[in-house]
Amino acid sequence: MRFDQIWFRYARRAPWTLEAVDAAVHPGETIVVLGRNGAGKSTLLQLAAGVLRPTRGAVRDRPRVIGWVPERFPADQPFTAGQYLTRMAAVRGLRGVAEVDHWVERLMLTEHVHTRLAELSKGTAQKVGLAQALLVTPGLLVLDEPWEGLDAVARTLIPEIVAEVTAAGGAVLVSDHRGEIAGLAGAIRWTVADATVRPETAGLIHPQSAGPARLESAGPVPDEVVVEVAVRRAEAEAAVAKLQADGHRVLGVRESAGVVGPGGAWDGALGEAAGVREPSGEGWER
Repeated sequence: MRFDQIWFRYARRAPWTLEAVDAAVHPGETIVVLGRNGAGKSTLLQLAAGVLRPTRGAVRDRPRVIGWVPERFPADQPFTAGQYLTRMAAVRGLRGVAEVDHWVERLMLTEHVHTRLAELSKGTAQKVGLAQALLVTPGLLVLDEPWEGLDAVARTLIPEIVAEVTAAGGAVLVSDHRGEIAGLAGAIRWTVADATVRPETAGLIHPQSAGPARLESAGPVPDEVVVEVAVRRAEAEAAVAKLQADGHRVLGVRESAGVVGPGGAWDGALGEAAGVREPSGEGWER
């Protein structure tokens, strides 16, 4: 799918939200769209999904099956979760409820099947929206801030689902401002800023990769502090997933600095080389 000289604005005299966007999404790719709030990320995703039409230019070669999950699920509908998914399956041309049952179970929606959409929590409604997008394997899956409102367990499913879609030959476009990008190994970054889209390879490395690794994330968030932790190499992947599921940004994965010597004793030379002072009663100092 290609964005061919896309221009977009919301009103005739309004400033351009996007200008002259030229970019391509290939089968098997995961594209993570980054940028500050209001930069145009959601607009770009809605153009990709066909929800919006460009003011100028064209979106070409869009796959036949699109899975679209907006940031906020439109819950003001007269259905229960089960009724909604069954009707969406019919719209997709599916017979029976096998796929509905599969996603209800996988996304832990069983106890909410008979709950009206308007009565669901934001996170549960988001899972219903995710389920409807996956009833038929999409050629393009578009996720706008998919982690918003999800519980810790459900958040860990997003990278799995993305990997399954791309393994089946589909492409994924996902916006992110929380730094959850680190859980999507091999992703490509598109940065939206000043009404333009700047594609670049993210260079993400899986936590189990040997040697120093760098996980890209969004820019600094106000009122944050950085806490460094060390885990066993075999536990790195699970630790990263747990931190992300709890809403933390993972800034990097690297080899241990080795500031503790044999037997657990403090190694002053190594500590000095690493820029870490000896721990005191008040904790580590850098």
